[in-house]
Amino acid sequence: MAAKIESLTRFPVKGLSGESLDSVELQAGHGFPCDRRFGFARPNSGFDPDNPKPLPKTRFYMLARDATLALLKTGFNEDSGLLSITAPDNSGQFAITTKVGKQQASDFIKSYLKLTDDETPELFEASPHRFTDVSVDSTEMMNAVSIINLDSVNEFSKDIDYEVDPKRFRGNIHITGLTAFTELDMVGKQITIGASRLKIVRRTKRCPATEVDLNSGVRNLKTPKLLLENYGHMDMGVYAEVIVGGTISPGDEVAVL
Repeated sequence: MAAKIESLTRFPVKGLSGESLDSVELQAGHGFPCDRRFGFARPNSGFDPDNPKPLPKTRFYMLARDATLALLKTGFNEDSGLLSITAPDNSGQFAITTKVGKQQASDFIKSYLKLTDDETPELFEASPHRFTDVSVDSTEMMNAVSIINLDSVNEFSKDIDYEVDPKRFRGNIHITGLTAFTELDMVGKQITIGASRLKIVRRTKRCPATEVDLNSGVRNLKTPKLLLENYGHMDMGVYAEVIVGGTISPGDEVAVL
């Protein structure tokens, strides 16, 4: 069976839920469109939107430290700039391309996480800067696209006798039809995905964010530890740089060059 795209997902706000896409246009040298465009920074993070520089993910509110963020359902409309957030007992819409909207969204997260005044988040945007976990490594990595091989996730599920939700790994492109874990040996190789061409640049080492059950907001699976125990590494998925752009959609074929 030929490898193909199963699904496409973007994460407009770092740490919040993803949005499924019917198609996306990749551009050479650019990351996944509207992915990690915004980020809720912790107080005194040191981030300057007028002179954006990558910061460690620990300077932001995100799943690795704030598991209950998983319970928020979000949607972002690029045309209107509106971010909708639905919590278990509250909801709101915020014009986060405006100063007032950013503050309102920050207040919502503060209330939801029950933070004190000196823990108040601050929502930042500094496009084309992206708040990706690997942005601290290089501009190229900041714009890398995250790929998850669903066959690897299925193999992992069988080996630990637990059904692992692939969404835990927060990838942009889910693929099927590729032998489990062979993507980890493809670093340095190029692949075609639909009309685009990408270069695999790094394996994705997993962190405590993947321990969180996205339905309950509870840490219920020691994912990095289990990967290490079963395979001798904590990697699931790869990062890729877009070499040739193009529109891609679920069902498009994936081929190794």
